[in-house]
Amino acid sequence: MRAVPRKLPLAIAFALVLPLSACGLFESKPSQDDIARNFLAAFAKGDTAAAAQLADDTNGAKAMLDKVKAALKPKAVTLTAAASQPPSGDTATVPFNADWNLGDDRSWKYQGSLAMTKASGDWKVHWQPEDIHPKLSAQQSIELKVQQPDPAPVLDRDGAPLLAPTPVIGISVDRKQAGDLGSVANALAAALGQFDNTITAQSIIDGATKTPDGQVYSVINLRDSDYQKVRAQIHELPGVSFVTSTQLLAQNKALGPQFLTAIKTAVNAQVAGAAGWHVVTLDAAGNEVNDLAGKDPQAAQSLTTTIGTNYQAAAQAALAGVPQASAIVAMQPSTGEILAVAQNAPADAQGLIALTGQFPPGSTFKIVTGISALEAGKVTLDGPQACPGTTTIDGRVIPNENKFDLGTVPLRTAFAQSCNTTFSQIAATQLTSEQLADTAKQLGIGADFTVPGVTTVTGSVPVPTSTVERAEDGFGQGKDQVSPFGMAVVASTVVKGSIPTPSLIRGTQTKVNTPAQQPVPGPVLDSIRQMMRAVVTDGTAKAIKDIPDVAGKTGTAQFGDGTNSHGWFVGYRGDLAFAVLLVGAGTSSPAVVVAGNFLRAVH
Repeated sequence: MRAVPRKLPLAIAFALVLPLSACGLFESKPSQDDIARNFLAAFAKGDTAAAAQLADDTNGAKAMLDKVKAALKPKAVTLTAAASQPPSGDTATVPFNADWNLGDDRSWKYQGSLAMTKASGDWKVHWQPEDIHPKLSAQQSIELKVQQPDPAPVLDRDGAPLLAPTPVIGISVDRKQAGDLGSVANALAAALGQFDNTITAQSIIDGATKTPDGQVYSVINLRDSDYQKVRAQIHELPGVSFVTSTQLLAQNKALGPQFLTAIKTAVNAQVAGAAGWHVVTLDAAGNEVNDLAGKDPQAAQSLTTTIGTNYQAAAQAALAGVPQASAIVAMQPSTGEILAVAQNAPADAQGLIALTGQFPPGSTFKIVTGISALEAGKVTLDGPQACPGTTTIDGRVIPNENKFDLGTVPLRTAFAQSCNTTFSQIAATQLTSEQLADTAKQLGIGADFTVPGVTTVTGSVPVPTSTVERAEDGFGQGKDQVSPFGMAVVASTVVKGSIPTPSLIRGTQTKVNTPAQQPVPGPVLDSIRQMMRAVVTDGTAKAIKDIPDVAGKTGTAQFGDGTNSHGWFVGYRGDLAFAVLLVGAGTSSPAVVVAGNFLRAVH
């Protein structure tokens, strides 16, 4: 017999069903705090669409959020909601803390608040610009302004500017807006070619054509004074734009352009200063309304170099009429301070050869050979030395210039007259291969310096591997390689008695990367100084004997197949040491003349 189920009382049945129905009927919705947190989180991670969906004006919110994001380009944003007060009816306010990382150590922090509204039972952000920042109002925008300070000047040793902040006009062309690009290019080339002969109509067309759409092709930057000369010719050209900025430029364009450009490149970061920045609000016309945050730019301190404008100008002037690539380096032996680094235009085309070029030293290397033999006790200042027109060493015939023959003469005379035969025999028969190389190091050839502001190379003297190589090294025609800077260091060492540490920027430390060398003994230095003085009074540099107290050594250095020669003159006067190189001059005589013009100008 089947059991008949009992009917439960209605009240009990309702009680059993009620808990299941209550979960659906009374489920809680996100609070104003929840919506505020979600809005801030979405905006912070750059999801403006998701953030705008939580506002009561989705389109208006997204448009403004996108504009702010594009204007500030933040690296990171942290937006943290704080505890809100209980709602007042259908409105509430949720405070938040903002931290914007705008890059380059720019941090913008502030406290804001979101206006919240409840409609149809759901909380939304009541959209208004003040939701982003309390001082951002309707019809306004926000902007990050970065302000670069003018670069600090670079001064000479006496405080006069070598490089100074200078107004510059950048001239660019937009091929899309130019219309007839060929016509515009012709007009620009005609006006600007006088400042840079590489600017042609074709170079402008090529450059503009390769420039991506939406970008402009930079043609040239002109000093304001130069721009004014051509303004009337180019200012109204279609598609041509002009942007004014301030750049660090040489005050005298002829005062060593290659060298000063190298200094500028090396110190740009030091003289740039710290950029300022401000987050501002702008009205509809672009006028600044509120400065919300930031700091002003900070100019850097000026840098003082060891360069003397008088020395630099005199060196440049001395090279001005020389047709070959030529260079002068001048130093102060007592301090190692670089006084001048000058080159003419043909040298500039090859780079900064004054400081890093490598050339055979020719007979200037007899300074090294002479010191090496004197230090070894193999020769004396006035001891007799043979100076035949030619000499043969292991089958290698070594001639004097034009095969002049002096017979037997004192060492100082052989040095003054630049007897190749004498010094090749001394190197081959009186010295070891290591002695020559070691003496070169004692005088600074091969020394490696890290000089703040410039790159330098003194040279190299490999240890000769044969008697012939040693003989050739003895008069600077072996594998020896030096720069004008390196020979200025040699001359400075002869004056000072030890290798000076070169410097260019005051207040910086030059790093010496090679081991310290034993100084040349005083008596040896006295002898070589007398020998170098005799070069000017009675020898190959007699052309400048009218200038008091000059001592030096000429050098004619063959290169290539031996039919061409560089011209050298290396020397000192008081606390001024110098090296002059004329590339491919054929003889040392023009170098002596250049050195004389330089010395007369500075004394």
